[in-house]
Amino acid sequence: MFRIAICDDEPVFSSQIEAILNHWPSKPADLTAESFSNGDALITAHTESPFDIILLDVMMPFVNGIETAREIRRHDKNVKIVFLTSSPEFAVDSYTVKANNYLLKPVDPFNLFQCLDELYGEVHRILPYINVKIPHAVRKINLAEIEYVEAQKRHVVFVLNDGSKLESTEPFYTYEEKLSVELGFFKCHRSYIVNINMINAYTAKEVQMHSGCLIPISRSCHKEFEDAYFSVIFGKAGEDR
Repeated sequence: MFRIAICDDEPVFSSQIEAILNHWPSKPADLTAESFSNGDALITAHTESPFDIILLDVMMPFVNGIETAREIRRHDKNVKIVFLTSSPEFAVDSYTVKANNYLLKPVDPFNLFQCLDELYGEVHRILPYINVKIPHAVRKINLAEIEYVEAQKRHVVFVLNDGSKLESTEPFYTYEEKLSVELGFFKCHRSYIVNINMINAYTAKEVQMHSGCLIPISRSCHKEFEDAYFSVIFGKAGEDR
């Protein structure tokens, strides 16, 4: 499902944008649009279930668009944000929160369609992602960011390729189902799921990840691991040709 959020304190404007979206020539069949009248409501909704694109008014009472975007960016670096405003004076501020575009009101449908076409293409060029429940929020993580996942007592820790760690509140088995071999992952031990594309080397007992971390391989699944490893690596090599 491709989800767009519209956030504006003027319901009439939100309705206009929804009407324009209905005439988007490249509108995905699975598109859904949801409107919000304030930044707080948008932040809460996006935390619970992330949107793909956010069309965000800058000049709103209480929490304005820039502040709203800044809060969203604290937990989501990937969502596409487009500012919609009647004044160009906030253009510089939009760059500080890594906005993807800045359109002036009244919004020209052609300009909006062109913007959406570009962002839709970018979203679908991004590698698949999963939503990970963390305390009080949901974090969207591109699969290419994950080096390995480790079960630690009552928590699950995602170790990312930049060295950072993310602690999830969901049980480990939920990620066994989401991180499949088809997506390039393998559960090599009862407490570990590894990203096969981030393996430097392996032996009969362990794998060495890009970071240098050593992850154990259960004796019972060594053959299955090798099959998965070569399936992913040779499949990737085939795509590169």
